[in-house]
Amino acid sequence: MAAVSKVAQPPPLSPLGNAVAGSLGAVFALSITYPLDIIKTRLQVQSKSVCVEYYESTTDAIRKILKAEGILGLYTGLLSGLIGVASTNFAYFYWYSFIRTRYQQARSTISLSTAEELIVGALAGALAQIFTIPVSVVTTRQQTSIVTERKSLIGTAKEITSEDGITGLWKGLGPSLVLCVNPAITYGAFERFKDIMLKRNFSLTPGLIFWLGALSKTIATVVTYPYIMAKVRLQWKPPKKKVAINGVEDDDVEDEEDKQVFDDVDGQNRKANRVKNKSAIDILINILKTDGFLGWYKLIVKSTLKGNCLNIKGVKLTL
Repeated sequence: MAAVSKVAQPPPLSPLGNAVAGSLGAVFALSITYPLDIIKTRLQVQSKSVCVEYYESTTDAIRKILKAEGILGLYTGLLSGLIGVASTNFAYFYWYSFIRTRYQQARSTISLSTAEELIVGALAGALAQIFTIPVSVVTTRQQTSIVTERKSLIGTAKEITSEDGITGLWKGLGPSLVLCVNPAITYGAFERFKDIMLKRNFSLTPGLIFWLGALSKTIATVVTYPYIMAKVRLQWKPPKKKVAINGVEDDDVEDEEDKQVFDDVDGQNRKANRVKNKSAIDILINILKTDGFLGWYKLIVKSTLKGNCLNIKGVKLTL
């Protein structure tokens, strides 16, 4: 009998290999979708009371950005965005592979349970956020700043540290850590729905799997979306508003000393706004007061659709 040849399996990637592969894939994806990302971010932070340019919809945002800033306006902060997504995914996949490998060695096991996989993923996500969130803060600031106040990556980082100290680069870390539970909710809900279907003798067809995955991701997004918005608003800097003193507006002032007075007043206003919104909870309370409960869920449909598109492949791998 002829010997059956076995196809040699490639060795598993090292933590460094996983990190490089994951970051390259993320950079490629962001390069294609970046204009949508910048529009989503601007829509999340905008308010008629503070925004110089208010966008009524995604289409309106594209039209106004192109008119005011040209095609490059849709790519504002692209460099920091690419650095951010590359570093975040590099850190995530590195820590995920590192923690998972060490855990397997300690337990002398090859496979991990669903709960163990979720814990490993959450730990990796938390570590990745701690090390890379400064780039995310800079990116958000660049994406949402008006043209006249826009600075380079380094210039934006210096501005943040001058206003809020070095800790300003870690704004939104709390909500980011909370958002690490999003995958756990998604996969936990998916496994629960799958068990219900199997107990009722449903066949797990690709179509059913798709809808169970979409429903699971929707639930996770609904639960965590307010914190997604709060994180972005913590990292955002409201645009400079017109200041009037004794009926005189700052635009009408030419004397340098007088301009400094107006700038000081504007700086005090911005500082007061930062104190008012010093935590994610403060931001959510203020949104509830001004926009009502539905204000917590601006753009949730776009985020849900995006999340489902990115999540379908991952759901299939859990079967």
